[in-house]
Amino acid sequence: MGVSIRAEILIDNPSTCQIAAVSQETSSVRSIRRTTTPDGDAVTEEFTVEADTEIDGDAMDEIFTYDSDSVYRFSRDSGQGCVCELVESHDIPIQTIRVEKGSLIIGFFVTDLDELRAVVSDLRADFDGVNLRRLTRSEGPDSDESLVFVDRNNLTDRQREVLSTAHDLGYFDHPKGANATEVSEALGINRSTFAEHLAAAQTTLLDTVFEA
Repeated sequence: MGVSIRAEILIDNPSTCQIAAVSQETSSVRSIRRTTTPDGDAVTEEFTVEADTEIDGDAMDEIFTYDSDSVYRFSRDSGQGCVCELVESHDIPIQTIRVEKGSLIIGFFVTDLDELRAVVSDLRADFDGVNLRRLTRSEGPDSDESLVFVDRNNLTDRQREVLSTAHDLGYFDHPKGANATEVSEALGINRSTFAEHLAAAQTTLLDTVFEA
């Protein structure tokens, strides 16, 4: 088995994701599924919420109710700036999809760091607040490379402060303890500056982990 990486990426409040928008109103969104038509022209999405949850979305139909849950379904045309479609355009299937407080969290596998960088670069070109939540590296059974030591001195003082504050406030937790606006306010900077420092810090850590 060759080297592979599982990445989990958070996109903060993507305007093109209807299910992420629903999660701004309720914390019970789960069991998200996507299917595409054979010609790829349309996408159908389903998600589960607690029964009696008020859903305010275009053409979202309640299709099933059982116990304390309700399942909703909606269809849309492809090519509308969907996060998942952008990742899949790199021939990378989406493995997991979650939403929380208006943000979308996706998980997928890549073969190497260059492939991951290409995906993240394309996401950041189209969306604000794109952040790596978790990386897991898989090695072959005969590999003795299991630990990577990260020198925090590779980060600037400001990058360490941004990471530390975000961590302390629960920005990386699930469910999230603080959003990007709250962390940036705690740091006394605007959201775009916070995103820039966070992206730079994450890039430095990625370089350390994967080039060690």
